[in-house]
Amino acid sequence: MAVHVAGLVAVGVFYVVILLAGILASRKSKQVEKKCSGRKSEVAIVGGRNMNIVVCIFTMTATWVGGGYIMGTAEAVYLPTRGLVWASGPLAYLVNFILGGLFFAKPMRSKRYVTVLDPFQHRYGRSFTTAILIPALISNIFWVACTLAGLGATMSIILDLSPILSILISAAVSIIYTVLGGLYAVAYTDIIQLSFIFVSLWLCIPFIFLSPALTDLSQTIHLNESNVHSWIGEVKLEDAGKWTDDFLVVALGGLSCQSLHQRILAAASSSKAQVSCFAAAAFAFIMGIPSVIIGATAASADWNQTEYGLPPPYERGEAGNILPLALSYITPNWVSVLGIGSVAAAVMSSMDSALLASASMFMQNIYKMTLRKQASDRELQWVTRICVLLVGLAGTGLALNRSSILALWMLATDLLYCVVTPQLVCVVHLRSANCYGAISGYTVALLLRVLSGDPALGIPPVLLYPGWREEDGVITQYFPFRTLIAFISLAVVVLVSCLVELGFNHNVIPQSWDVLDVFKKTIEAEEDEKPTPLAHEGKNLVLHTSF
Repeated sequence: MAVHVAGLVAVGVFYVVILLAGILASRKSKQVEKKCSGRKSEVAIVGGRNMNIVVCIFTMTATWVGGGYIMGTAEAVYLPTRGLVWASGPLAYLVNFILGGLFFAKPMRSKRYVTVLDPFQHRYGRSFTTAILIPALISNIFWVACTLAGLGATMSIILDLSPILSILISAAVSIIYTVLGGLYAVAYTDIIQLSFIFVSLWLCIPFIFLSPALTDLSQTIHLNESNVHSWIGEVKLEDAGKWTDDFLVVALGGLSCQSLHQRILAAASSSKAQVSCFAAAAFAFIMGIPSVIIGATAASADWNQTEYGLPPPYERGEAGNILPLALSYITPNWVSVLGIGSVAAAVMSSMDSALLASASMFMQNIYKMTLRKQASDRELQWVTRICVLLVGLAGTGLALNRSSILALWMLATDLLYCVVTPQLVCVVHLRSANCYGAISGYTVALLLRVLSGDPALGIPPVLLYPGWREEDGVITQYFPFRTLIAFISLAVVVLVSCLVELGFNHNVIPQSWDVLDVFKKTIEAEEDEKPTPLAHEGKNLVLHTSF
């Protein structure tokens, strides 16, 4: 199969348009910097806190609708062992945005935070904030990897282009315009990318249904003999724990994602931030429907009537690439080119957000607040750019290792769900939480998660939960262990915080043991808030006590 020249030209034109849009948006960023009365370095992170609500909705939706989302959803629907009921992405994103709007948009935006780590910085200090950054950074690298891996697979199938080359080119384009324009470049390119994703994917659907290879979607037995169940799938009682775990990982893990809070904090007001979240919930759900349809039609197609032939993709181990395979072999060539454009757009719309999110957290909470408190705006801007480059290179390197796109997509929110989300709930909504409880909860969650293992990373489990199974030498946990870890972490934070506070307040624990100065700072803050008595009030008090 020769390189698809027309498709290559079309994708090249699309990349040029995105790059030019990012460069133009960088001019907008510079104009806002000139008008900004505060730190100019924050313009790249929160865009001056006056972003238009329409732009907020577009960029918030586009950030979530990435290559992992559209390809992972199609993969889940197509897989004989899963099906539609296991494609939790669209519904999970709907829940994620609604919960974000209800419980986090107002408290985060009203306090004018710059990053999602700011609440930790203000209450717990620099050391614990650095610890929280580690899982957040790893999550973003996985996110970049899963989006780039989806694009590499799509281009290699439809354009017969080397996946390594396509990954490198796409990463370079995203890194360049993110470095140049910060949040404004990311947000304005998101508008173009999301629009293209919506039009191109929905345009592919009629041609898939008109294909002669498509059989009746209502039939139970597939002609490709890869599955004896309907593409709808089923959740057996013994699998309910894993289904619940997968759903909650995506639905709740994203609540602690910097990319979400970056859009919330860039909104012009708390109410507009909430509206953006609710609107993004609906749009993200709608954007997942084409992937569901493509996965279902691929599961019901007679692949023997296509140039792909038999055995079907599942039996060849290519289920992870089902979306580009369906577009390439079930639709006309020009339609498949549109499909690859949608994947490319989805990749860049998520990748640039992950790059900027990682750079923002490191620059604001580590470099500026810890390493170089007197750093100039120009220095901070360069630190942000270098971080974007480093995270981009790390994610690109991981993407070159051929892993399941669905697995990488789940891993991207796994650590956030188990380790960071319980901490964020406590620091935002529980006044009783303190640094001792936070450290305890963090340590317990991280330890339990590592001991639970992960098949995608090749980490064997030390802790075996009820219902575990071993298939082909790989142990899979079917108990909702990640949800259990998240709740244990939450409980440990609350319990240890309360016990330590009681111990210090009732002198059960000596004040000299307060090595983190948690309660010393609290006492000093309370004393500062007390009004100072006037001179004559002090004299009256002395006279009164003399009797």
